[in-house]
Amino acid sequence: MARFSILVLLAMSLFSVSHFTLFSEQDTLTVQEPPAHATEGWSWSTDCGSLSDPIQIRSISVFPDPPEPGQNLTVTVSAALAGMTVKEGAYADVTVKLGLVKIVKKQYDLCEEARNADANVTCPVGPGDYTVIQIVELPKKIPQAKFAMKVDAYTYDDDALFCVDLMVDYVKKFHFTSAGQLA
Repeated sequence: MARFSILVLLAMSLFSVSHFTLFSEQDTLTVQEPPAHATEGWSWSTDCGSLSDPIQIRSISVFPDPPEPGQNLTVTVSAALAGMTVKEGAYADVTVKLGLVKIVKKQYDLCEEARNADANVTCPVGPGDYTVIQIVELPKKIPQAKFAMKVDAYTYDDDALFCVDLMVDYVKKFHFTSAGQLA
């Protein structure tokens, strides 16, 4: 069982996002051309990064989409690493906000997180195209709120690797049937 971690380098960063503790629950939480991906319950963007970042995220997908508390979540990340090898000491700064309030600000060792998650990509990571698939068990109790996450990843000597912004909306949506009843 994977922790509520979401990615490994590619996934490692998103993995890193998921290792924080949120209100006594497990953790929650790239470069492509904007505007990126959005669905009813989550979105991601790499606008915070640069087109010259060594890691360029091509796609991030989740199943089920949108994520559901208490269910397994399959995260698939496709990315390319160019011009360098990512070595031990690479890290990610992860910030999670609830509205304007920072609820988590933490640094994660990307290589260690990948090893702990038994990811299929581990350090050192050389240039190439990568697809990382990770199954994560979401906690049953996730506060009904919209969470914004930012992951800034760096090499061991503080050079930028990538940046990704994520938004996950766990606010329940109400739907009405054709008879006007709340579903």
